[in-house]
Amino acid sequence: MIRTAALGSAATLITATLAAGLLLAPPAGAAQTRGDRGDRGVPEAVGVQIAAARAARTGIDWKDCPADWGLEKPIQCGFVTVPLDYAKPFGRTIELAVDRIGNTGTPAERQGALVYNPGGPGGSGLRFPRRVTTRNPLWTNTSKAYDFVGFDPRGVGRSTPISCVDPQEFVKAPKADPVPDGEADKRAQRKLAAEYADGCAERSGWMLPHMTTPNTARDLDVIRAALGERKLNFLGVSYGTYIGGVYATLFPTHVRRMVVDSVVNPSKEKIWYQANLDQDVAFQMRWNDWKAWVAQHDAVFRIGDTPEKVEARWQELRAAAKAAPIGGVVGPAELTGFFQSAPYYDSSWAPVARTWSAYLAGDTQALVDAIAPDLSDTAGNAATENGNAVYTAVECADAKWPTNWSRWDRDNTRLHRDYPFLTWANAWLNLPCATWRTEQHTPVEVGTRRGLPPVLIVQAERDAATPYEGAVELHRRLAGSRLITEKNAGSHGVTGLKNPCINDRVDSYLLTGAVDARDVTCDPHATPVPPAAASARSLAPAPADAPEADLPVLPRR
Repeated sequence: MIRTAALGSAATLITATLAAGLLLAPPAGAAQTRGDRGDRGVPEAVGVQIAAARAARTGIDWKDCPADWGLEKPIQCGFVTVPLDYAKPFGRTIELAVDRIGNTGTPAERQGALVYNPGGPGGSGLRFPRRVTTRNPLWTNTSKAYDFVGFDPRGVGRSTPISCVDPQEFVKAPKADPVPDGEADKRAQRKLAAEYADGCAERSGWMLPHMTTPNTARDLDVIRAALGERKLNFLGVSYGTYIGGVYATLFPTHVRRMVVDSVVNPSKEKIWYQANLDQDVAFQMRWNDWKAWVAQHDAVFRIGDTPEKVEARWQELRAAAKAAPIGGVVGPAELTGFFQSAPYYDSSWAPVARTWSAYLAGDTQALVDAIAPDLSDTAGNAATENGNAVYTAVECADAKWPTNWSRWDRDNTRLHRDYPFLTWANAWLNLPCATWRTEQHTPVEVGTRRGLPPVLIVQAERDAATPYEGAVELHRRLAGSRLITEKNAGSHGVTGLKNPCINDRVDSYLLTGAVDARDVTCDPHATPVPPAAASARSLAPAPADAPEADLPVLPRR
């Protein structure tokens, strides 16, 4: 629900709140961060203080979660009201959905709230408290000390949502092969991308200029205040690491503990066009890792006993699906969307390989069931469309994108020659930003500001979605941070995997604030081992209560 806030003057509110001790001092360096506001309102650094003061006074009206949210008791849900535009803190507002579960330890053990973001952009964090209700062993120690708090960022899901196209139309398949045969295919994809950008403007234009990472960081500070926390404890994964980096820059003195896992490169030169090109290279590397693993287990999968043979089978599968979509709905685009989960997560290695193996053995339906859209699942389809809309809106609004098609064509044609698995699919996904109809901003210069405590950075060396160089760059920018590298591993979302070398250090940091005297390199977590007797239908991807299930994969359209 959207409503307009009407309170007293900014000066009166801030003075009264500071006197009551509800807010910290203004964040260091934040005065330099302004929107393109002209004389429209106040600096955003002041606007967020006003919003945080208001939230601290109001708090959150916690209640049992709505039944259709899928969040069991004792998880509680509520909403936090934030300005649409922090330069207009008394103007139009939006709602952020939040949930929590209390710490499992004693009151004396409680250290506050641990707020979580899974990434995206467009991912929902509301499943985070279920790591307690499902008794996830990796989080037992931390949950004794912290309330686990999740939220849907602005535009996402149960918060005030955005949309770019009718969800039922969005999920329909098959879609065009992302790898173009020639100029006609490129023109068709460019037309689709421009139409998608237009749809975003038509359906959600009022929110699009404000769908930025700095605004999400400001929202996070308002949530902190609404929770009654003087300082923030934060766990950010994937895109959540960029939220964390921006928050640490804008609000360094508000950070108590911060863990960032699988790191987006925060360089202004990378956000977001170059970051996506870098991702194409990393996905090819991890795709090659998976093919080698499939070949190693050819006795189980019978796909090919060398990576080259597995690649040949992949090309055969794409060609067959292009000529005649499997089950009438699975073409090359849908195959890419399904198979990309293997480079993302090790938990998908065996399920994807087994489904493919079953198809080659004659079980076409297993592949169709795993990939084809379910048009009867209107709620799921709406969530899928919303996630893609938020992904596009944030990346397009955060930074200025090339508008010259020749640059896109040159860069992606060049990359495709050596890194063909994802390059063109990723290009079309992001191309709406070339014709985006609302303001595109300048990224924040992420870096250390006075008062920032040590930040713990965790990264797999061969991560496809967030290449390793991003963790190194954030580490360089945040003085006093510590980097834990998982050597020779590449699964996305390292803190959700069993690896005592990492798990114990994350626990120690969150519980005591302690970090190692120097950076740490850990051996990889266990490589997946396929159960020889499992069927394609029994080898499902990670269950809904697994940490990997919190993490969004690359949107596709």
